[in-house]
Amino acid sequence: MLLSVVVSARHAHGYLRAALDSVTGQAAPGGGPVELELIAVGSGDPDGAPELAVARECAARDPRLSVLLLDGSWDAGAARNAGAAAARGTYLLFLDGDDLLLPGAGAAIAARLSADRPDVLRVGHDRVDWRGAPQPGPAFPAARGQLFRRGFWDDAGLHFTEGLYGDVVPVHRALFLASDAGTLAVLDRVCVRHRPRRRGTPATTPGRAHFAVIDAHARLAGGTGGDPRAAAARTAHLTAVLGDRGRIAPADRAAFFRAAGLPGTYAAHRFREAVGAWRTRARAVLRAVHKSVRARVMRVLYRADLHRPLDPRLAVYGAYWNRGVACNPAAVYTKARELVPHIRGVWVVSSRHRDRMPPGVPYVIEGSRAYWRTMATATYLVNNSSFPGGFTKRPGQVYLQTHHGTPLKTMGLDQYPYPALTGGVDFERIVAHTDQWDFSLSANPHSSEVWDRVYPSTYEQLPYGYPRNDVLCTATAERTAKIRAELGIASGATVLLYAPTHRDYRKGFVPLVDVEALARELGPGGVLLVRAHYFYGRSAGTGSTERVVDVTGHPGVEELCLAADALITDYSSLMFDYACLDRPIITYAPDWEAYRASRGTYVDLLSGRPGDTPGAVATTQDELFEVLRTGAWRSEEAAALRAAFRSRFCPYDDGRAAERVVRRIFPPGPG
Repeated sequence: MLLSVVVSARHAHGYLRAALDSVTGQAAPGGGPVELELIAVGSGDPDGAPELAVARECAARDPRLSVLLLDGSWDAGAARNAGAAAARGTYLLFLDGDDLLLPGAGAAIAARLSADRPDVLRVGHDRVDWRGAPQPGPAFPAARGQLFRRGFWDDAGLHFTEGLYGDVVPVHRALFLASDAGTLAVLDRVCVRHRPRRRGTPATTPGRAHFAVIDAHARLAGGTGGDPRAAAARTAHLTAVLGDRGRIAPADRAAFFRAAGLPGTYAAHRFREAVGAWRTRARAVLRAVHKSVRARVMRVLYRADLHRPLDPRLAVYGAYWNRGVACNPAAVYTKARELVPHIRGVWVVSSRHRDRMPPGVPYVIEGSRAYWRTMATATYLVNNSSFPGGFTKRPGQVYLQTHHGTPLKTMGLDQYPYPALTGGVDFERIVAHTDQWDFSLSANPHSSEVWDRVYPSTYEQLPYGYPRNDVLCTATAERTAKIRAELGIASGATVLLYAPTHRDYRKGFVPLVDVEALARELGPGGVLLVRAHYFYGRSAGTGSTERVVDVTGHPGVEELCLAADALITDYSSLMFDYACLDRPIITYAPDWEAYRASRGTYVDLLSGRPGDTPGAVATTQDELFEVLRTGAWRSEEAAALRAAFRSRFCPYDDGRAAERVVRRIFPPGPG
């Protein structure tokens, strides 16, 4: 057996079930369950009865979980020692009842352990506050962030001590020994998440109990023979504890400093802290002043540039609030280079996304001198959102608004009835932006109808279809095979793309399905591509395994669509684009009522009416798995719904949308 996971179940009633399920739900690299045993260490005392009931209920469902009872007074250290003594796995992982083993972590850990066979494997760990916001884990080593080879643990005589900071000695000793022997490995991904409770625990409650960290490091120094690494670890750890107001109360800071014997005097330490805080504030003020002055200078120069003549051969492009070359503007840019090469295209990109720019594509950085001069002199403006900074559209400039999706949720002025989520929306600014448009691109009659109402102005509607979908209509089997190969997908694999959208009422990306379990439902050779909304950055946080591939950072969603045999989504406008391929679409909408109530929708995806529902529907994880098991996702009924959906939302998509746009917007070249 590869892995033994020991979980201390004391004082974790409301958290324990999720902790245990996060371990038993892990999948191996090739599919199927991870080879492990899970030992929940509980209390036979009445105080531990709620946790014990949860552990036994979970054990009844999964034979890999056993419950180990301890009597009398004990803490996490004793629980871990008892679990280690009972463990049969080759490696030990120690978790608390309020920890989680994140999806995909089991497969990644198992693959690394099997490949390297280290004595100690360090893994990433973080924590979430009681609101659920992820935060980095502490810088100093902790038990939950390491896996130990059991034979190594036993041979070194490692064990946890009682009380707070009982993991200081064994964790540091293990790291030192493994480092010396060259048997220390590191897995660079977050595998464990700690969930501190708002009401606190002994480890997170301020008080003099945290002085125990001083004694813990004294034991470490004594047990390592004065190893200089122990001294460095002591200084770093004690300084971190001193600076944590959740551990050392302000009234105890001086006493802790003296007891810890940290270098210098407490007064000097406070002075250094004050100086550091002052420098931080001063730098922030200077940055703000510099930014303000620079912005004013840029505006002055921009107003001067507005008197320059427009460049009839210059077009400026932007997409997704300056995230790089993407979407409809990218397809228009590419086709313009082919049909009107005399028009020079320049992209606007923010400084934090400049690494996304392909080699050889001209660009200017948002807010720079070059940006403002380009905005002042370009004749053609193409964007799927808006240009930054509040530019002044000049007479003679031509602005094409391509949009970036077919509207399912309410947009523009239709958001008025939903103040809970649009309280910060400046509707006057929306209307002013709309008045700048000369052309508004429409993907289908539904979009034309909505744009006309929610963005009222005098622009011309272009019912041309979406240029970004041209590739979906023209791609060959060879192109699809090449994309799959680049993604590392084996020939003949069944590939599903899971692409949920952003929720206005939720922070951070949280998959509403167990992605590893979903991948297993695809059967042997199945691969699940996971793509989070771009609002969440470049990673879904799920990691990548043989069966689950995080493709959030992939530059082209159109390529992902071509690679996928089917799409699983909820309320993403991607479904309207994917329908061009005439491949199965599964609507997975576990929070449909909440989504509709919070934002409003134009289409009832769950109605089952032809034209509204693109295929099979599921509202729970079990229903989703059943859709896959029964083949309902590719049934005749689903195909009929998809045909009606395509007829309604893809009537213009024929592979020539970009050409129509370019010929309408740009003048032909000389000759």
